[in-house]
Amino acid sequence: MSLTHQDKTEEVYVEDSKTHGNEKGSDSHDPKNLFPANRRMTAVEKQEALRLAEMADPGIETFSYRGFILALYVLCVCCCSGDNGMDPTVMSAINSMTQFQSYFGIASSAGVPKTGIVFGIYTIGNVCSVFPNAYLPDRIGRRWSMFVGNLVLILGAMLTANATSMSMFMAGRFLTGFGCTFAATSAKSYLAEITSPSSRGRFMGLLNSFYYVGQIVASGIAVPTGRYNNDYSWRAPLFVQGIPAILNVAFVMFLPESPRWLYSRGHTDRAARILADLHSKERDVNSPLIQLELREIEEVISLNDATKHWWDFRPLFFTAASRYRIYLCIMVSVWGQLSGNGLITYYLTVLLNQAGITSPDRQRVLNFVNSITSFVGALSGTAIADHVGRRFLMLFGSWCCAAGMSIVAGLLSNTGPQSVMRANAGVSFIFLFMVFFSFGWTPIQALYPTEVLSFEMRAKGLAFQTLITQGVSCINTFALPSALAALSWKTYIIFACWDVVGIVTVWFLAVETKQLTLEEMDAVFESDHPRKFADQMSKEARKRVKEDRAARNA
Repeated sequence: MSLTHQDKTEEVYVEDSKTHGNEKGSDSHDPKNLFPANRRMTAVEKQEALRLAEMADPGIETFSYRGFILALYVLCVCCCSGDNGMDPTVMSAINSMTQFQSYFGIASSAGVPKTGIVFGIYTIGNVCSVFPNAYLPDRIGRRWSMFVGNLVLILGAMLTANATSMSMFMAGRFLTGFGCTFAATSAKSYLAEITSPSSRGRFMGLLNSFYYVGQIVASGIAVPTGRYNNDYSWRAPLFVQGIPAILNVAFVMFLPESPRWLYSRGHTDRAARILADLHSKERDVNSPLIQLELREIEEVISLNDATKHWWDFRPLFFTAASRYRIYLCIMVSVWGQLSGNGLITYYLTVLLNQAGITSPDRQRVLNFVNSITSFVGALSGTAIADHVGRRFLMLFGSWCCAAGMSIVAGLLSNTGPQSVMRANAGVSFIFLFMVFFSFGWTPIQALYPTEVLSFEMRAKGLAFQTLITQGVSCINTFALPSALAALSWKTYIIFACWDVVGIVTVWFLAVETKQLTLEEMDAVFESDHPRKFADQMSKEARKRVKEDRAARNA
């Protein structure tokens, strides 16, 4: 469907509304009359139908009992992101402990501990979860996938915390990486599929922001335990790593299953009841809002049935629309990992050493502070994601990252007069860099891929994105130690240049998804110019929201 065709459709539709809007009874204001009985709705018709449906049923209130229950659902799912945030912080913290290095005989070279393979085995576990992630979430459901993944993570955490040899420690790291990614991928699909368009940005951003909750807990525990003179200095943080997974396993089966997944498995009545419970103010299955959502889900699932071959990723690249979606996922994976954040997340200890801060205790305190400030940045980006849009967050985040890396390179370079004040300023800008990265990119990493992927692509698409993400992460894991040892402060310049490339890529490639339903994204990618058409749809959605707000306040 081309953009030109959409414009013509809008003209005809508006004229039809004017012609019939003043007839007796004003039936055109009934959203059910906007459901064509024998054809798919156009994008413009969907926008208008959704506007009227939301006027008839504004949905559950945020500050109500049901709003509170939904928030608990979201918090349970967010534990899967807390899992993910704990690992790099735990490893960075114990990496600075001489007790840990002495126990396993890990020596240092040029100030960089030889722990690349210890970090890397976690990434290998991430990669090995890709194929199960492409199959099991669609087979057993989103809840069971989170449950199974977190069980594996708990086993891995217990192995690492009780490790008596490097082989046992590495086995635990592998299982932790496998289970963490398996659960986190299903969590993204689940949360995107149970939230409404108006709240999806906020909740999906919160999901990835909980990465920093895991960091805060892990780094906070490491500060006092790092002062112990025994093995519990590094074992205690590893035990804590399993807590978010334990919370998710304990409560996830009390959550409702994804209504979109249930509908795809033939459980239409149950899907309708769950949608009504999550989105309808009166829990009315026959509400125009719920009927419209069911109509859209039915159209998408019936027209785009997922391939039965779980191992076959070719459908992700069959059409231009599918390829565009995947390119956007790759974009998020690349700049979500290689904006310079991996350098700081995993190797903050090394960076602090290069800046002249060599006290392990002070390093762990600064790691804790960095986690808190990053979380504040992520929450700020999450809070405005549904207002300023996704493109703004990515562009602003990349601009700030490029500027931050350049400033840090200048302050920590070995040219010019050296001073404690200059080094401290460099460390301050490292922290500020993470605030802006967290503001721009942290909410996007969980939100954007789930929005641009259609239902039939979502499980495999997110699994494929995980593969790309972990492949890119290997650069952080294996290449950065050597780069830091050889290039020192010049490494920041490389990331600054790469962030500029990211700005250009986002500007020309990224489409706006704010306020659009997951099903409406199909019309965007089927158009001749997805980015322009998405802007048009997003403007219509913003206009609809303003009109609804004005109507309710009248």
